[in-house]
Amino acid sequence: MKRFFFSILSLSLFVSCNSSKNITTQKTPAVPTTPNQTSQAFNTYWQQHVDYKMEIDMDVNTYQYKGNQTLVYTNNSPDVLNRVYYHLYFNAFQPGSEMDVRSRTIADPDSRVGDRISKLKPDEIGFIKVKSLKQNGTALKYETVGTVLEVDLAKPVQPGERVTFKMVFDAQVPVQIRRSGRNSKEGVALSMTQWYPKLAEYDFEGWHADPYIGREFHGVWGDFDVKLNIDENYVVGGTGYLQNPNATASNGKITWHYKAPKVHDFTWAADPDYIHDTLQVPDGPLLHFYYKNTLDAKKKESWKKLQPKTVALMQYFSKHIGKYPYKQYSVIQGGDGGMEYAMCTLITGNRSYGSLVGVTAHEMAHTWFQFLLATNEAKHEWMDEGFTTYISELAENEIMNHKKKNPLASSYGNYIYLAKSGKEQPLTTHADRYHYNQAYGISAYSKGAVFLAQLGYIIGENNLKKTIKKYFNDFAFKHPTPNSIIRSAEKVSGLELDWYLMDFAQTTNSIDYGVKNIEDKTITLERIGLMPMPIDVAVTYLDGTTEDFYIPLQMMRGEKPTSATLKADWAWAYPIYTFEVSKAVKSVQIDPKGMMADVDKKNNSK
Repeated sequence: MKRFFFSILSLSLFVSCNSSKNITTQKTPAVPTTPNQTSQAFNTYWQQHVDYKMEIDMDVNTYQYKGNQTLVYTNNSPDVLNRVYYHLYFNAFQPGSEMDVRSRTIADPDSRVGDRISKLKPDEIGFIKVKSLKQNGTALKYETVGTVLEVDLAKPVQPGERVTFKMVFDAQVPVQIRRSGRNSKEGVALSMTQWYPKLAEYDFEGWHADPYIGREFHGVWGDFDVKLNIDENYVVGGTGYLQNPNATASNGKITWHYKAPKVHDFTWAADPDYIHDTLQVPDGPLLHFYYKNTLDAKKKESWKKLQPKTVALMQYFSKHIGKYPYKQYSVIQGGDGGMEYAMCTLITGNRSYGSLVGVTAHEMAHTWFQFLLATNEAKHEWMDEGFTTYISELAENEIMNHKKKNPLASSYGNYIYLAKSGKEQPLTTHADRYHYNQAYGISAYSKGAVFLAQLGYIIGENNLKKTIKKYFNDFAFKHPTPNSIIRSAEKVSGLELDWYLMDFAQTTNSIDYGVKNIEDKTITLERIGLMPMPIDVAVTYLDGTTEDFYIPLQMMRGEKPTSATLKADWAWAYPIYTFEVSKAVKSVQIDPKGMMADVDKKNNSK
């Protein structure tokens, strides 16, 4: 996804994607068998599977292409399916589309979109037009409704049944506006993301055939086999392992053949002017870098300096989350900011060195928190964007030697600003339903990052590190939901944490604790906000000595590991808590390390 940097009055955004080439096929790890704790019953987790074969013929002069798609769909659900749905994302780039109208009516439109879609000419719009569709050889009835193809099946798909859909389609690449497109501001010819008819996800909650209005994606796990016929002068990078690196041209075109095992999307980019560099990660993937030869000398040098830092980032994420399972990863100049995709990312390339490292750190981290832990980004965008922000800020702080005491400080500040602004909506809000783009951005990126950082405050930093690894091991190659991360944390820590998910992610309740009174050896604290928390307290005595105290939250049914002096539990319903210490008190500080997202820190000390 994107990388947002916020200040109190401003918001800017970066986005990501992925790509690669010149690698042989590899066997990826088996899908973990641990049941998803968010399923309706124990040991009943299931997920759908789809395999794509596509042959694409691209005309680089008209930016139109023809496609043949064979899709083998396995219904692993217990349900009989009478319909299926496809996403036709390129249809969003047409005047009057939902993306166009929403951009022109939201209070703070994304400046990259604005009213640009409304002004597109017929040869500039995007479209995917389905010419024919068959189910096991039988022609189907279907209707294009905006960015969704609604399909009535000739015969219901039974539980456990495999069915083959064959489709012929025509498409046109839109002028670069949002994520996908042609001829970007930096001169990249083709950023081909969300470019093909993509089967919608069906899970324990039903179909997820969301229209493409502005946010991100959800997809079905499977294998891709793609043949791309394109002008011989174009350099191509993207998802998947190139099967024919020595292919030769015929009539001025080359057909590149890619295979991508166990992914839920397929992306590529192409330009006749790409420089293509590679760098091997020790005991890891081969990294590919595609960037324009037209960049000035300083920017090209930045792309060279980026490459060893990308090795370090890959090693950091593999160490702190879980081992990267594929044999390649690509960083590709393209798109409109930074956006992650399977085995690659697209980023704008005309950046400073520091910005290149920052956006690459964020987008690469998405490989773990979106492309291996494939959450539904429309419903749980904060799990992807927020967790990615959390881990990428830690990685960048270490790799770039920034030496920030709290690399997540800006995320805390952004969240607190939003919580006090009156514009906050709960994290259960659908990604397209936020009143303001800024509120979405702060919620998804900053509050999502704080959710994970503050979880470390609650259960202990070492337990958080173990939780992240367990979450990955339990749910990689699946579709985790918010309860998944909480259950992983509960199993690691032995604590009850449903209250944390409820209050911080499902409401706009805020944290506000204060020091109410100090009288000799007696300290009185108060809970002002509705959200409960365990409390760390630092006490300075009149003789100059200090002592740390830990006040457990009763509903946690336990305590985090700590060297602080343990006090009695604080039950949430009691707004006042009083405790005694051994000596006369000079001052008291709640949350001395600043890891609790208290919205009013002025009353945290006395």
